[in-house]
Amino acid sequence: MTRALDRFCEAPLPGFDLATPATGPRDPGAELVEDHRKNHRVRLRQRFTEGGAQAVPDYELLEMVLYRAIRRGDTKPLAKRLIKRFGDLNHVLAAPPARLRDVEGVGDAVVFELKLMEAVGHRMARAKIIRKPVLSSWDSLLEYCQTAMAHGDIEQFRVLFLDRKNVLIADEQQSRGTVDHVPVYPREVVKRALELNASAIILIHNHPSGDPTPSESDISMTYAIRDAAEVLGIVIHDHLIIGKASELSFRSAGYL
Repeated sequence: MTRALDRFCEAPLPGFDLATPATGPRDPGAELVEDHRKNHRVRLRQRFTEGGAQAVPDYELLEMVLYRAIRRGDTKPLAKRLIKRFGDLNHVLAAPPARLRDVEGVGDAVVFELKLMEAVGHRMARAKIIRKPVLSSWDSLLEYCQTAMAHGDIEQFRVLFLDRKNVLIADEQQSRGTVDHVPVYPREVVKRALELNASAIILIHNHPSGDPTPSESDISMTYAIRDAAEVLGIVIHDHLIIGKASELSFRSAGYL
């Protein structure tokens, strides 16, 4: 009896069959918009492939980076919002995840792609100096420092450890601080140099303000590390302060 009732029950009204997705005429306008977006991506990729990075501005490079995070849709508005908020592509990639998420349209996938690209850039710049004589690769060292530190929102203190031939054997971040201060402990710096059997070191820290002029505390901290290192035969080649667009060398400025 039940089977007969099932077999002869009424068909659901059109549009109310939850088991079968409703179908209807496609929106020609929506199709045109989607085709335009796809064609834009194709044209942009072709322009980059044929002309290289110099053929596209920062916001279009950022557009293409966002393709991996946003598979469908127009990434140009988001790219422009990010550039407007942070100033340029470098600052977008270096921005903290929390600040990135404040931008409309940025979620976990976008943050992941941006921080991934930042890490790749750092590794590429670092590869130019690691295991190489640093003093003869000074321009590459400065490029690496600018890439890794110039766009940070807080101060960080790094030490490059060199062997007897001034080959870079380790690059380590010793501490992170605030927007205008980073704690540095001379004893820990020298201790780490001994652990690595380093013969020389280069001190590096950034000024988020953009001005690489050393403060009195920067100078006194440098001298404290120098005095502790010299007792153990460790040489301080330089202390670099990285600003937004330039850097200051303690050696060149006469502080060392």
